[in-house]
Amino acid sequence: MSKSKIARGCLWAGCAFGLIITDGLARSEALTRKTVGLGATTCQRFNADIAVKPSIRREYLAWAQGYMSGILLSRPAGMDDDLDLVPATFGLLDQLKFLEVFCARNTSMDYGDAVEALYRRLRRESKT
Repeated sequence: MSKSKIARGCLWAGCAFGLIITDGLARSEALTRKTVGLGATTCQRFNADIAVKPSIRREYLAWAQGYMSGILLSRPAGMDDDLDLVPATFGLLDQLKFLEVFCARNTSMDYGDAVEALYRRLRRESKT
């Protein structure tokens, strides 16, 4: 399966899995969000799920892509307009590894926090 088909599949599946309400990622205060779907869980649960069933990593990644798409759509005009959620320099496998490392180091946090950290990482990536 080609990378573009995987990316499209992840984006569509993620949109189906992830539904968000956010008051702005750029603020330093805690986000107000209501999430649903597979990724609306803790990092601890994510770690346990992928340990028992490694293939579920794809569904979590799809949810992350949908969640980040929701963040991107909620941004004001002119902010993150050119942000690529799957840049050539930081592809889906790198993103999955980022989420796994984040959650391994931050078991008390939510999986959504890991995805938001990934979004910030992709923002930095787009500026290089």
